[in-house]
Amino acid sequence: MSPEIPQQMQVVEITKPGAPDVLKIATQSVALPKSGEVLIKVAAAGINRPDILQRQGRYPVPAGASPLPGLEVAGVVASLGDGVTTWRIGDQVCALTPGGGYAEYCIAPASNCLPIPQGLNAIEAASLPETFFTVWSNVFDRGALKAGETLLVQGGSSGIGVSAIQIATALGHRVFATAGSPEKCAACVKLGAARAINYKNEDFAEIIKTETAGKGVDVILDMVGGDYVARELKALAAEGRLVFIAFLGGIKAEINISDVMLKRLTISGSTLRPRAAEFKADIARALRERVWPLIECGKIRPVIHATFPLTDAHKAHALMESGAHIGKIVLTVS
Repeated sequence: MSPEIPQQMQVVEITKPGAPDVLKIATQSVALPKSGEVLIKVAAAGINRPDILQRQGRYPVPAGASPLPGLEVAGVVASLGDGVTTWRIGDQVCALTPGGGYAEYCIAPASNCLPIPQGLNAIEAASLPETFFTVWSNVFDRGALKAGETLLVQGGSSGIGVSAIQIATALGHRVFATAGSPEKCAACVKLGAARAINYKNEDFAEIIKTETAGKGVDVILDMVGGDYVARELKALAAEGRLVFIAFLGGIKAEINISDVMLKRLTISGSTLRPRAAEFKADIARALRERVWPLIECGKIRPVIHATFPLTDAHKAHALMESGAHIGKIVLTVS
């Protein structure tokens, strides 16, 4: 072990499946990176919905991944595994990790790291990887959003939502979003949404029909599922694509298959964490080329709702579960 890297570190463990208070501070050994990996001295770690599901015992950890929660971090490269030439010790990076982000040190594939964009601090950078990788993979790769097409983002005020609105808007797309309060709808519009729809008192399918002169939207990014799906098929344009990334409203839906057939719709979905590092590396390259310049010129800005020290990870989880946040919640590591 290098003298600059301690043998032990503070981490947040899931002591058993349950409520936020099952998250406890513990001490673990610091592991060194394997071939193709880097060890990051963590300055900040983002909170994401999969962390909540993992804590509840509803999101199995992929084989070989750290059992600690935390899928995105920002900090400084502290050690390099064999064969890593793209980074140097001391580089400031943010990274998509297979787990282990709630800790003072975290290992990540070197290919899943990105430089901290110019003008951002570590807290802001830590809020980027999980949501930006997810949005790019599902909206632009799987959903194939093309020039001149429109996007509907369900849950526009979430971490995923604020990222999707900003990225798609910055790339020239007309974006619609749903949210659950006037404040959250206003936030979506401020971020670039052409229209924000309050799902508690407005029918998004009818609003979309009106806003698009009856055509519908080309892509829907859905984290709700359940009874939204039938209405989403109505809201899609011909050749439209519906992409699932979560199912907060339920895993089952009843649909009219004729809607799919007559409009030639595509229904798809994905999860990011179990995918291979090589798959994620392709997304990292696309983000660095297409999105990082938009961040550095100020067209996209991280939206940080709140920060908590690592020792208060349970409070961060409670806030996310309350649904009161707009944007990202981030842990800071001293």
